Amino acid sequence: MIKAWAPACAAALLLAACGDAPAPLTERDLAPPAVIKPATAAPVAASDVRTLEWDELVPEDFRPDDLLTEYDVDELSDDDPRAQELMEKLLALWKQAPVVEALDGQIVRLPGFVVPVEGDGRRVREFLLVPYYGACIHVPPPPANQTVHVLAQGGDVTIRGLFDTVWVTGVMRVEHRSSELAEAGYQIEAIEVTPYD
Repeated sequence: MIKAWAPACAAALLLAACGDAPAPLTERDLAPPAVIKPATAAPVAASDVRTLEWDELVPEDFRPDDLLTEYDVDELSDDDPRAQELMEKLLALWKQAPVVEALDGQIVRLPGFVVPVEGDGRRVREFLLVPYYGACIHVPPPPANQTVHVLAQGGDVTIRGLFDTVWVTGVMRVEHRSSELAEAGYQIEAIEVTPYD
């Protein structure tokens, strides 16, 4: 779940963004993927794993919605120069979004959508985990503190396709990573990737 300010900020970004509509889901997209456990994954006791919600990746004092008080978003059209100005300010804020340092080193479990960073579209070793469908591709990327760079330890991860929904379990690192798709404020060294139910 994303903070209450996120939908308003995302709407502002969408106003000025030139994203295509997401492709409709196909039967292949809806088929359950195989459970993935990288070959070298060490067993982890369930009691050692902290299940996170996306809100927990955002510091309580991070208030990007304060920026929106300068603009009447409902009155901005796509071609309004103020919409472009707002988008540029939000994107700059997104890149530097603060993280929760206390998460560093914890074994966590987090659900999300897969955006491959590399691979053939079916097997990946690196991907971004994001909280909503279409992030980084069809719409502007989420803030850095809502983007997690995932490295599969011990082997590739098989996915159904772009925006597969999964649970990722692994060691959380508070580490900034850049890719051509997005800025990530966190990294998870995945020991298990399973279908989201």
